Amino acid sequence: MVQKADLVIIGVCVGVAVGIFLASLAFFGIRWYKRRAHLRKCAIDHGASTLPIRQNGVDTSNVLSESFPNSVTVKVVTYPAKTSPLSKWNKNNKEQLVSASGLPRYSYKDIQKATKNFTTILGQGSFGPVYKATMPAGEVVAVKALAADSKQGETEFQTEVSLLGRLHHRNLVNLVGYCVDKGQRMLIYEYMSNGSLASFLYSEEKRALNWQERLQIALDISHGIEYLHDGAVPPVIHRDLKSANILLDHLVRAKVADFGLSKEEVFDGRNSGLKGTYGYIDPVYISTNKFTMKSDIYSFGIILFELITAIHPQQNLIEYVNLAAMSSDGIDEILDKELVGEYDPEDVRSLARIANRCLHKTPRKRPSIGEVSQAIARLKQRRLVREDSTMSFASEEFSEVVGRIELQQNQLKKMTSIAES
Repeated sequence: MVQKADLVIIGVCVGVAVGIFLASLAFFGIRWYKRRAHLRKCAIDHGASTLPIRQNGVDTSNVLSESFPNSVTVKVVTYPAKTSPLSKWNKNNKEQLVSASGLPRYSYKDIQKATKNFTTILGQGSFGPVYKATMPAGEVVAVKALAADSKQGETEFQTEVSLLGRLHHRNLVNLVGYCVDKGQRMLIYEYMSNGSLASFLYSEEKRALNWQERLQIALDISHGIEYLHDGAVPPVIHRDLKSANILLDHLVRAKVADFGLSKEEVFDGRNSGLKGTYGYIDPVYISTNKFTMKSDIYSFGIILFELITAIHPQQNLIEYVNLAAMSSDGIDEILDKELVGEYDPEDVRSLARIANRCLHKTPRKRPSIGEVSQAIARLKQRRLVREDSTMSFASEEFSEVVGRIELQQNQLKKMTSIAES
């Protein structure tokens, strides 16, 4: 009897234990299922993102692009990753770029009104047409519009905005704003009333530059390049120095312009294909595809010979220079005829020697822009000293003549008084 009671108690206890175990399994199973469902929902809601992907691949250089016209939307699951500086830069929108560069952004309507509906055209470049404009505050500016068929335009546009937003020097053309609106890209510069150096040298419509002006222009250009190479942090290589990219203000003082092909020196090692303008390109750059500061020096040497000869680089300038180098006074034979009678031969030869050093076939033997700038400054100073001494001599001669006249007048007065007495 006792044994049966014990068996009943044991059976009840086992049944209760099994029931509790099964209930616990059911409880934790339901809880686990709900938790898993919640996590999956969170992953779907927060772990997925929509990325625009071009049908022909992602173009990470289009920082200023308003949209990707030919795009498809793909959902991908993203995972936490270390953010690189490049990815941060690519995420910046147009407003963030302008705040970083410090340049004001104008609407298309603002520019349309300022240019009088784009009626006053100043010129046409590889980037696109350039218009004269008057802003609401009254300042006159030049507006460079990106042509729709410009192949390098978008990249050049971004480069100019990012570089000129931080580069400021009296011998660099100042970028005062830009426009990204209605599918248009426009750059707004300070207005340079005398146009380009090329137009002065090769256009019959403009007066000829005298030697003093040409020497000052050479010095101004060297100061602008010196700032890019030695003053900017990091240094900047222009990569498209030419007379068409040297602009002159109302005082015929020169400023370096057009930084669309420029690069900061830290990026120079990359293979980006040949850039620049035929006639100004360093031969070493053509053979190695490596553009350095000494490549800019070569281009500047070409500009110096343009100032001396008024012969365009694409009209066999280098051949003429090589022939002139065969004799000490050979440069006199190719001197710009507009300078005849008002220049000092030794000044011309000195500047030609500086230009020849810039064109040395071995880049490391070319001078730095600082050395070139100092050499031109000494040449200009020597001219000023010579002019001062000439004026001083003329002044002394004038004083001597005045003294003789006064002496003769006094003698005449004495003779008159003697005759009257």
